[in-house]
Amino acid sequence: MSDERPIIEFIDVDINNSDTLVIEKLNLVVHEGDFVYITGKVGSGKTSIIRSIIGENYISGDTARVGDFNLLTIKNKQIPYLRRYLGIVFQDFQLLMDRTIHDNLEFVLKATGWKKGPEMEERISEVLKQVGMETKSHKMPHQLSGGEQQRIAIARSLLNKPGIILADEPTGNLDNETALSIMDLIQRINKEDKTAIVMVTHNQHLIKQYPGRVFVCGNSQCREVVNSDTEIDLDLDF
Repeated sequence: MSDERPIIEFIDVDINNSDTLVIEKLNLVVHEGDFVYITGKVGSGKTSIIRSIIGENYISGDTARVGDFNLLTIKNKQIPYLRRYLGIVFQDFQLLMDRTIHDNLEFVLKATGWKKGPEMEERISEVLKQVGMETKSHKMPHQLSGGEQQRIAIARSLLNKPGIILADEPTGNLDNETALSIMDLIQRINKEDKTAIVMVTHNQHLIKQYPGRVFVCGNSQCREVVNSDTEIDLDLDF
């Protein structure tokens, strides 16, 4: 593990969803280039951790930092800048269905402060090439397969060269073969760009095939476990 300052540092953090304590005393430290899985049963708080990292859930604790943003004191006006530091990939893609792939990506660039047309065009071309979709910019989302839409969603997450990609069940709506191709892509981005990946998944086969650090959520806690060749126990008694 790197000796450099972590890019995510949660120390004894409590995560709340409305008035309900979801995760108690979370210790999650992520460095540049880490590949981290968050797994556990439905309702165990996996997605709540992602929502906390993007400044959506109320949290308290000793330390809660993402990049240079202190999540314990962050102001609402700072949250858009936090989210520019993060790339986010959802299970259901969340593309804008009324515009082309090019215009989906351009919309994000404009919304995050890009002004110059030539620079935006160059960046759109770069991320589409990176995910193998450079010939699809003129297509509408409904003209693409689920795997292709997820590749576009990953391209969108790369637009602002994030230090971290948060992926919430990115293969959940895909068949096995397509899921593996998406995992190959995510792993390549992790290795080549040193982009940290924090991925929520319930798919233990993926965790075994693409090894990384593993956190298991349950009983209002989420703790790191040893990722071995044996099945991960989702009923761990913390």
